[in-house]
Amino acid sequence: MWCDSIVLIASLALMVYSADTFVDGAAAIAQNWGVSTLLIGLTVVGFGTSIPEVLVSGLASWQGSSGLAVGNALGSNIANIGLILGCCALIMPLTFRTKLLCRELQLLLITSLLCFGLAFDGLSRSDGIILLVALVCFIAWLVRNGLDQSKNGDFNDTSAMPLPMCSMRLAWFITIIGLLGLLISSRLLVLASVNIANALGVSDLVIGLTLVAMGTSLPELAASAASVLKRQTDLAVGNVIGSNMYNLLAVYSLPGLIAPGPVDESVLSRDFPMMLALTLAFFVFAFGFFKSGRINRWEGLFLLSSYGAYQWLVFKSTITG
Repeated sequence: MWCDSIVLIASLALMVYSADTFVDGAAAIAQNWGVSTLLIGLTVVGFGTSIPEVLVSGLASWQGSSGLAVGNALGSNIANIGLILGCCALIMPLTFRTKLLCRELQLLLITSLLCFGLAFDGLSRSDGIILLVALVCFIAWLVRNGLDQSKNGDFNDTSAMPLPMCSMRLAWFITIIGLLGLLISSRLLVLASVNIANALGVSDLVIGLTLVAMGTSLPELAASAASVLKRQTDLAVGNVIGSNMYNLLAVYSLPGLIAPGPVDESVLSRDFPMMLALTLAFFVFAFGFFKSGRINRWEGLFLLSSYGAYQWLVFKSTITG
């Protein structure tokens, strides 16, 4: 038990470091290829910070722990909005351009409802294929939209994200090291989490919704907090939206593709409604009652308090169950 706990903490630390290394390397490769930093932020950074969730859910599904995989996807989305946006708004009120995010927010809400609808009769391989096709369409739309807006001068490309300057060979080395770190840490994380769940008599779904989801959301928390401190709040909000989209389309599809089967009843009655409620609150706050494009500290406190209440609800249901 104690050994698994140490492995869990160590693997989370390695995962955060490896994710940061991977994103830096991939961004340097894109820069050397002459791709705009806007597209790097929308695609490489957003998907890069979601790679821990992808690897953990893929390995968990492969090992038959589909509950952990589903819990990781939904729990990460709940953590991204409640924990990450809530903390970032408390650090500094988030102001962003609504033209940049309104369509992405609408897509996130629609995608969340689609995944909820697909879950009622269980996750099948056809559901997984539908979500993967939607993922490809989403990435293609991001690239096309980003290219068009960069071409029209709608974004100041230099403010998107500072990138490391290095040779292509070094960039590839950094990327591969980061990817290997992610593979190793995700493998250790799944093994330790399942062992702890078995020792405590807790379901793998609960572990996925709490410890694993919070741990794999650390890269998003680090990236968003750093963006806020650098007063690049567009990046902080955009990172959360992009990460949540990737979690639903790439991470949530894996249990259906690898280990299709029914979805736990508590997911439909507790976890999906919470994710949808936070996504809707994010949508309402972003467009605002009086001023759009701003999430203030009180709204950030509401999101963070909601996340805390949800964690207490999961913990309580574990004890009573």
